[in-house]
Amino acid sequence: MTGDPLDLLGLDDELSPTEQETRDRVRALVDEHVRPHVARWFADGVFPLDLVPRLAEAGLLGMHLHGHGCAGRSAVEYGLAMAELEAGDSGIRTFVSVQGSLAMTAIAKHGSPAQRERWLPRMAAGGTIGCFALTEPGAGSDPASMTTTATRVGDEWVLSGRKRWIGLASIADVAVVWAKAHDPAAPGDRPRVRGFIVPTTTPGFAATPIEPKLSLRASVQCDVVLDDVRLPADAILPEHPGLAGPFACLAEARYGIAWGATGAARDSLDAALRHAGEREQFGRPLAAFQLTQAKLVDMALEVSRAQLLALRLGRLKDAGRLEPHQISAGKLANVRSAIEVARTARTVLGGDGITLEHSPMRHAANLESVRTYEGTDEVHTLILGRHLTGHQAFR
Repeated sequence: MTGDPLDLLGLDDELSPTEQETRDRVRALVDEHVRPHVARWFADGVFPLDLVPRLAEAGLLGMHLHGHGCAGRSAVEYGLAMAELEAGDSGIRTFVSVQGSLAMTAIAKHGSPAQRERWLPRMAAGGTIGCFALTEPGAGSDPASMTTTATRVGDEWVLSGRKRWIGLASIADVAVVWAKAHDPAAPGDRPRVRGFIVPTTTPGFAATPIEPKLSLRASVQCDVVLDDVRLPADAILPEHPGLAGPFACLAEARYGIAWGATGAARDSLDAALRHAGEREQFGRPLAAFQLTQAKLVDMALEVSRAQLLALRLGRLKDAGRLEPHQISAGKLANVRSAIEVARTARTVLGGDGITLEHSPMRHAANLESVRTYEGTDEVHTLILGRHLTGHQAFR
């Protein structure tokens, strides 16, 4: 056997030297700065803020964006980076997704030139942390039912409402908040979803971490209260009003998740394969038993299929041809596969697999959050069902 035994299909041949260099560089960062500490971060329920400058130095914050200090890398390079980060831990990939694919992308796609110039360079450099406040206690899969409001009062906007499960909110310097905006002084104005840039030091903004959690423990998710938060008129994102605004950002995050899940799955398989080769029972290594080999083969096939799907999405995205339903297919299929791989890998590890010395059960726990955020299995199933049948089944 030659090459990497986990690369069943020789997918390295499908990557350019630049893409391989990006993958290897991020893998080395994870090996040095994440793997030695991630079990403790997960056990203690903390996100390592001292990792942020290293992520920024590696060009990983908003790495798919162009200009304003962003790296401007390809969709495939971005995806490979997300896979390597999630091989370390979903919480670390989540930080990069929230910062780059959600908060920074919202400003890049929907902001004014002045907003982009003010915020993006600082966020790319890691000096400013952002969050993306869309989900509410009563509006998760149905963001159109949000109750957070933004009312124009003279030269200001006044925001009021509640948000929930907002990643990074308690450590963020700036929030992109989505609300139903209304200007009573404008004839015929009707409430419409708009984005607002909210410095988190603004009076009336409060973020509280949600605890205790059984998943994404090396990450931060919060409840957010907006109590008559007063903002200047230019805090509104001027482009793409309506739900198309946040949905464009969610598409970026979902694309990264389709890649990230492959990293968690591959790391789980790697842990199981190493353990099976070292652990002996009945005078033989576990890897020599047929049932163990069947598990390893099934996991390896799932990992390879997920990688192929992610790579196809990346090539489509770089060609400007990626469709929303295809992103849903990648997110749904790859996260679902990754969970099964992580769970199966845990069985190969036996009792040792429930400890934080090994990664699969931590990955499995994290992936339960990943399958829920940025669209549940049910939401992506209905998106694909609508594409196949032409019928809207959400309501």
